[in-house]
Amino acid sequence: MAFAGHVGVDLDVPAGPGNPFAPLFSEELGAVIQIRAADLESVQAVLRAHDLASLTTRIGGLNDGHRFRIRQAGAAVLDEDLFALRAIWSDVTRRIAALRDNPVCAEQEFQLKLERKDPGIRPVITFPMVAPKPSTVRPPVAILREQGVNGQVEMGAALTRAGFRAVDVHMTDILSGRLNLQDFRGLIACGGFSYGDVLGAGEGWAKSVLFHAKTREAFQKFFAREDTFGLGVCNGCQMMSNLRSIIPGAEHWPRFVQNQSERYEGRFVSVKIEKSPSVLFAGMEGSVIPIAVAHGEGYAEFADAAAAQRFSQSGLVAARFVDHAHQPTELYPLNPNGSPLGMTALTTTTGRVTIMMPHPERVFRSVAMSWHPPEWGEDSPWMKLFRNAREWVG
Repeated sequence: MAFAGHVGVDLDVPAGPGNPFAPLFSEELGAVIQIRAADLESVQAVLRAHDLASLTTRIGGLNDGHRFRIRQAGAAVLDEDLFALRAIWSDVTRRIAALRDNPVCAEQEFQLKLERKDPGIRPVITFPMVAPKPSTVRPPVAILREQGVNGQVEMGAALTRAGFRAVDVHMTDILSGRLNLQDFRGLIACGGFSYGDVLGAGEGWAKSVLFHAKTREAFQKFFAREDTFGLGVCNGCQMMSNLRSIIPGAEHWPRFVQNQSERYEGRFVSVKIEKSPSVLFAGMEGSVIPIAVAHGEGYAEFADAAAAQRFSQSGLVAARFVDHAHQPTELYPLNPNGSPLGMTALTTTTGRVTIMMPHPERVFRSVAMSWHPPEWGEDSPWMKLFRNAREWVG
């Protein structure tokens, strides 16, 4: 609990003969509850009301010095630096990760755990979190999926909440001609585990478009229209990046390949919204927002470091992974895939098509986040992205 809370702990064990640490270890059922000092009397009243007072003991409190201290009858039994103990606790994990995964990433994660002044996630919202008046008109958007994709339900829910009519579209609907992309104003390629998330799954998905003449033509016509928008997330990001030859203004997009950590990453990290022409990120510039990531191949691979630097300065980067000081980072796991200069959301020169590796649809509700500021309401800041699309469509 001290490691997770990033705070010191003072424990008091009862006086008595024998090993002073014995009261701290038991195979009996029990729980440790942390409460505010101001709530102590009310909590004790609840315990008494349920005949639990005799079964509870006040065992200590917190300290601001990052110390882990145990006292018995007022005498110090143990007094250790919390981070020294955490280094010992985490060392086995570091050694296993160094053998199993990328040892550089394993060491970066280990050192981050020992950072004393890390403030943690600190969102910054630069726009009003107010829902616009609903419209009775619901433009149709295609929620595109392929075998194994599992993010279509959340994506459909977010777009429905934003005022669209979300239509579940499988790739076989397009390949067979059952549905026509020209009937839609938006095309959203979802994430999940397309083709079981085998290596290059998104690239294989793209080839089912590029190597099928009629389907390629349908996608090309859709992207060429000036009244449409597109979004690719996770596998959909990888898929759309491989369609760059038929997406106007996407010529310099990278490929997305295996994470630098050499492992699947499911995390909750922060991204900073950059100034870009993306219609989806309009009005969000400067915001730092936590978001879910879940991918094994999110590393943006450019031809070389110079190409990455040129794209970074192109104005087409919509969002970057940042550290807790809100600076772009390649440090693992704050940047879970290691993409150069933190780049993780990209757009076209027109701003109509955006691709991103993180999952805004999984956290469009505040309660879906593992943590959020208490003042946030039902909608998280990520609803702005989906409402931007609805506002742009008109």
